[in-house]
Amino acid sequence: MFAALQERNYRLYFSGSILSNIGTWMQRVAQDWLVLELSGGSALAVGITTALQFLPTLVLAGVTGLAADRFDKRTVLRVTQAWMAASAIVLGVLAMTGAAQTWHVFAIALVFGVGSAFDIPARQSFVPEVVGPAKLPNAIALNSAAFNTARLIGPAVAGLVIANFGSGVAILSNGISYLAFILALSMFDSSKLQRSVRVKRGKRQIREALSYVRHRRDILLILGVTFFIGTFGLNFQMTSALMATEIYGKGAEEYGILGTIMAIGSLTGALVGARRKESPRLRFFLVMAVAFGVMTVVSGVMPTYVTYAITLPFVGVCSMLAMNAANTIVQLSVDPQLRGRVMALYVLVMMGGTPIGAPLLGVFGQLLNARFMLIIGGGVVVVGTLVVMVLLAHRQGIMISTELSPYLHWRPGRTTEVAAATAAEEPAEITVPDEGRDRTDPTAEFPSYPPASADPHPRHREGRGGTEVR
Repeated sequence: MFAALQERNYRLYFSGSILSNIGTWMQRVAQDWLVLELSGGSALAVGITTALQFLPTLVLAGVTGLAADRFDKRTVLRVTQAWMAASAIVLGVLAMTGAAQTWHVFAIALVFGVGSAFDIPARQSFVPEVVGPAKLPNAIALNSAAFNTARLIGPAVAGLVIANFGSGVAILSNGISYLAFILALSMFDSSKLQRSVRVKRGKRQIREALSYVRHRRDILLILGVTFFIGTFGLNFQMTSALMATEIYGKGAEEYGILGTIMAIGSLTGALVGARRKESPRLRFFLVMAVAFGVMTVVSGVMPTYVTYAITLPFVGVCSMLAMNAANTIVQLSVDPQLRGRVMALYVLVMMGGTPIGAPLLGVFGQLLNARFMLIIGGGVVVVGTLVVMVLLAHRQGIMISTELSPYLHWRPGRTTEVAAATAAEEPAEITVPDEGRDRTDPTAEFPSYPPASADPHPRHREGRGGTEVR
């Protein structure tokens, strides 16, 4: 279960991440609570804060991914961690001195988001250099475990700190916690890093990544579903704050406890993922995405604080299993020289939709109540997942009957009876030249696009059950 921890560099990365993420979760809770205090309990203000923090991810996705491919990733991470630390310290001092106003939080959230936009693709694409491809699935799962261990501790600590010392101290603590990760990066053994070849300056490098993804139909499916999950489902810090205060009439400590309870489920999901020895299949990702949407809706109709809290671990398990599966499939199957740009696009659709989803859900919370933020958000995730599957199946010729069997027996352009008969057949082996990678593994269930060095516009011919890339 802990194979990646055999690497000293990864042990440093893992330990620094836990400490830094505890501070990050403390700030997330404290920042939302501070906005509620300053705005008189406005759900819209909380949504705007969240949107501004993730807006740079939407606007700068191409540039941030290219920076991860072109520059030394460890250097990029040092800079981004220092940037976010400075932002947190400024906001913490403003809150502690009583000078903070709502617009201050808006502005600093935007500045913080710029650092985060560059940090995430660099961090995502740096992990394969730390552990190598063989241990990457385990490292991704352990990263999620570290993140959710911090998520388990951070909100609870934040609730206690806010109740006794105020939001400013919790936010300031996050600024200090970034030093742990910067120190861990400085202690790395550079000779052990499995560095990918840096991309040199050139024309149309962002367009090259977009063309690559456009021809990778498995990645397109993952990105489409991930957009709905990230935009309408992963708004827990906002929805839990409003459910705790508006629906159940609770305070800061009870709000912090909800985050901890959610993290129990997420941590469980991460540990389950760490036990896998191979990449998950796409059907597993799709089923978990639908299950996550359903459980989100269920949590929104819970009548009491206790019953709402009971549903949160199940929401956390489903969300973590779905997102870990998506991350692992993309990381293992993408061309290494394009990994930073592709992961930036992945992060874009996962987090960049938040500027759309968070204010929209905030409006529903303001006009109706907080329950509808969860009911509508979870419903959109379920419907969006099904719509993406159907659209890609029709437009791209993806054969999804074998992929979702035994959950679904369906195939575009065929009757249910034919689909049921053909679903039992073994799919043809997929062989696409890609640096010698075995395309019979679970990361290659759909035909894959050739590496960046190949012809960016491959020929196609119609084959049995869909389009074959030649």
